[in-house]
Amino acid sequence: MKKGSRQIASILMAGIITFTITACGRKEDSVQNLAEDSTGNGKTVTFFSPMEKSDPNAENIARTAHELTVSAAEKALGVSVEYRTYTAETYQDKTYDDVALDRVRSNMDDLYLLNPDTIQILGAEGHLADLSSLESAKNLREVVKIANTVNGRLVAIPQEVVAHGLFVNKDLFDEYNLELPDTPEEFLECCRVFQENGIETPVGANRWWLETFVLAQGYAELYNGGNTEAEIAALNSGEAKLRDYMRPGFEFLQEMIDKGYIDARKAYMSEAIEGEGPDFLAGKTPIVMAYWGAANSETSYGKTDFNMQVIGFPSSLGQMPVVSNTGYGIGANAEHLEDAKAVLDFLLSDEMLQLYSETNKVISPSKNVEVDCTDSLKPLNDRINQGIYVLGSNAGMKVEQWGNICLVVRELLNGASVEECMEEFDRLQEESLGE
Repeated sequence: MKKGSRQIASILMAGIITFTITACGRKEDSVQNLAEDSTGNGKTVTFFSPMEKSDPNAENIARTAHELTVSAAEKALGVSVEYRTYTAETYQDKTYDDVALDRVRSNMDDLYLLNPDTIQILGAEGHLADLSSLESAKNLREVVKIANTVNGRLVAIPQEVVAHGLFVNKDLFDEYNLELPDTPEEFLECCRVFQENGIETPVGANRWWLETFVLAQGYAELYNGGNTEAEIAALNSGEAKLRDYMRPGFEFLQEMIDKGYIDARKAYMSEAIEGEGPDFLAGKTPIVMAYWGAANSETSYGKTDFNMQVIGFPSSLGQMPVVSNTGYGIGANAEHLEDAKAVLDFLLSDEMLQLYSETNKVISPSKNVEVDCTDSLKPLNDRINQGIYVLGSNAGMKVEQWGNICLVVRELLNGASVEECMEEFDRLQEESLGE
């Protein structure tokens, strides 16, 4: 289960930062920093990530945004950032997360780009430096602090906050006089109307993102009820049962399967966007789920022939965004600890986050940085700006959320009963108490 959740987290990272781990033809020791160290003082910070430093002429928006800020840091601080990257050839069957765990534990680099469950593990082990003293940390949104705090220490910070939501064909909703749903009951009613009017499968699903429904329904009150810290502590101690939070979402998914609102077999086999995307773009499927960046990319859902809106998932508190993020961490015993902190503090300054966020059109981790988003994303963005969301990943929870919930959802899709899924959550919680 743990290895599976790490593999899913790798998919999460690929989706979040919109580039893939592709350096298959290069050995790690051949990766070079393409920016010349013009400072003459030899100060270097090593950075392990899933991407190489690209050629200056490469056309990749995400890399450009990241590298613009890194180049500015090198110039301002007189430091050269040396990329050390994951390559499939070098590490063979190991995932990026497996390699990152090994490298951080072995103190091989200074700065790391890490997935949520890796942050959780390394933070608990004490291998990541506390970043709360950084000047930029004072400006962070509360969602970022909560998601990346382990044992009272802020151990990672992202360059962007990633929100998942429901992508809906508003024209189809209007055609059948349907309001966009707020609650699970309203969502199911919309599906019923669509199906009665000839749309056989109203919800396009894939094998990665159905956990968003579970997270929204299970944690709406936890993250928005004013008692978050105490509820998480109760879950971590075993006083509260994880199954009680998970059950409503799993019963909801089971009802959608039973009524044919989602195709369980197709969802179990489909990759994100590739499986459900064509039917959604063709106007055959009214509802899919995806992450924020998909609304900006023409290769995903950034160019539709209909009025697309991105809203939160149904919950007892209304439309609920599900937020997750990768993060930058620094080794607790990094060789260039202070230089690494200075680089990261510069990258996360409001000025650099403004540049990064405007280039990528993403949500900034800083509460001081706002970027105009596309019209389709405004409903989701409004909820997040109101502080209404749930966390899909939270390093402060002993049971890793995103990957584990996804794996148990896949068991449901493959025929497991809701009660069998709850028993798996009991096992995961019991296992966490023994660690």
